Parts: sequence; C-alpha cells; structure tokens
Amino acid sequence: MKRLGVLVGLMLIVLGGAALVLGSRALGEATIAEETSFLIPAGSSLTAVAGKLEEEGLIRSADGFLLSARLFGSADPIQAGEFALAPGMSQAEILRAFQSGEVIRRFVTVPEGMPSIMVYERLMAEDLLTGEIEIPPEGSILPDTYAFERGQERAELVERMQAAMDLALAEEWAQRRPDIAVETMREALILASIVEKETGKPEERRMVAGLYSNRLKAGMLLQADPTIIYPITKGKPLGRRIRQSEIAAINGYNTYTRIGLPEGPITNPGRASIAAVLNPAQTSALFMVADGTGGHEFADTLEEHNANVARWYAIRKERGEM
Repeated sequence: MKRLGVLVGLMLIVLGGAALVLGSRALGEATIAEETSFLIPAGSSLTAVAGKLEEEGLIRSADGFLLSARLFGSADPIQAGEFALAPGMSQAEILRAFQSGEVIRRFVTVPEGMPSIMVYERLMAEDLLTGEIEIPPEGSILPDTYAFERGQERAELVERMQAAMDLALAEEWAQRRPDIAVETMREALILASIVEKETGKPEERRMVAGLYSNRLKAGMLLQADPTIIYPITKGKPLGRRIRQSEIAAINGYNTYTRIGLPEGPITNPGRASIAAVLNPAQTSALFMVADGTGGHEFADTLEEHNANVARWYAIRKERGEM
C-alpha cells in the first residue's frame, strides 16, 4: 500500500506538470507571424501591455497572457522601449524580452564639420524622435554616432550630444601643450572649427592648426575662407565662388577684415580637430593654398606662397575651372 501511494503521488506530479504545460498553452498562445516591433510607453502596466499585444494581434488573449505571466513568469518588472518580437516566440519569451530591457537601438550620425543648422534639420527629419528643438548653439555638438529609441525626445538627444562635446573638450584641454595660441577652451573650440572646415585630410589637421596658431601669435589676419561663408549660410555650402564684396564684409566672423578669432565657432568640430589645435604641428608656415588633391601646399614666406598659388591657378586652368 505504501508503494502504491508513492506511485500515485508521482503520477499526480507528472500529470500536474503536464496540465500546467497544456494549461499555459490554453491560456492564449502568441500569434507572431513575422518580425515585429512592439513599443511599450514609459509607465505602462503589464495589464496595459497585454491589452496592447491583443489589439495588435500578437497574442490571442490579454487575460490569458496575464494569467500565464502570473503562473509561469518571473516577478521582474517590464521595461519601457521598443522591442523586436520574432515569429514563433512564446508568451513566456515575449514576457522575458520585455523584462530584459533589450530594446531596439536606432542611430543618428553627426559627421565632423556638420554645422548646427544641419544637425537641427537632421534631427527634425527623424520621424522616430519626438518634440521640438531650437537650432543648437554652434560648436556645442560633438560629431559622433548616437543611439536613440523610438519616441525619444529630440531635446534629450541634443543634451547628450552637448554633454559629449563638453566632456571631449575638457579632456583634450587637460592635455594641451603649454605654448598654444589659444587661452581658453572657448577659443580652442573656435579655432578647431576653422581647422575642421579648412581641410578634409586628417593628416593635415595639425599642420593647419600650426599655421593658424602662428598667425594668431603674430597678430596677422587669419584669412580663412570658411569664416566669410558662415554669416551667409550658417555653415551650409555656399554653392558658388566667394564674391569680393563678401571678402571685404565687416562682421563678427570674417577673418579677412577681423584680426584674431571669429566671435564664435563656424561649425561643430570633431575631437581630432580639437586635439590638433591643442597640440599643433611645430611649423613656421604662415600661408597655404590648395594643391589640387584635396590637400594644401604650405609656405613660410609670401614669395613661396605666391609660387604655390601660381601652380594652383595652372592646375585650375588645365581643368577648365578658370
């Protein structure tokens, strides 16, 4: 009799386990037919999420999902965000996905040298972001690739970009050389924005920074063409040659008529340009002109510079540009 009782007990346990498995299925299976994204708003309850799953046709029954969660799920809270649900996922797997917090990450990239007006346009064009923003102050955004979630506030993303710039600038400033031409982090940012706009070759950044540092120390006009363009387009491409009247314009940015740095940055410089300004090349160069390859020819004297300019004009004539 005792052995019979043990056998009966074991059978009841097995039958009970089978009943739980069958019961969990009967409570309402998931019905995900294809890869689907599912958004859980911040502050959502499990009941609200279950109802949303049923409304979107991803489970058969919200009540069944809730009962299954209570009987078979963990007590971990669900997380807000956008989740990827795959075909064939069970209710238990859906619940675990929501509890894991492994949300879908999306990305927006700010290239080096992108001015703030274009950062603004890029963020406003991203439909998965929310909220209104103003054009960020020039030079306040660190060029980089940033992750975001569906429904995130644009203002929150801008704050993260600006915090990244503040940190990068502070870190590079802490490693600056003692004999640099700028006296403050603000001045370093302004000069870095000119370096960023003046060369597309990474290997030239320190040389360009060294040249402009020499001009600043000597009290010379910087004569940087991008500073002429900035008041006209706010950093966007000009799309034509600079006019003589624009070269002669007097404003807070034009370094052909203004000694020293512009009154503010002319773009959002990358970290490499900031580092170049704070550790420029040791050079005596004071002049540069395009060399026809995307880079520049550097010169210490006006005589050398004029010869380089003549070569550049010859290249342009061969190309039919003059």
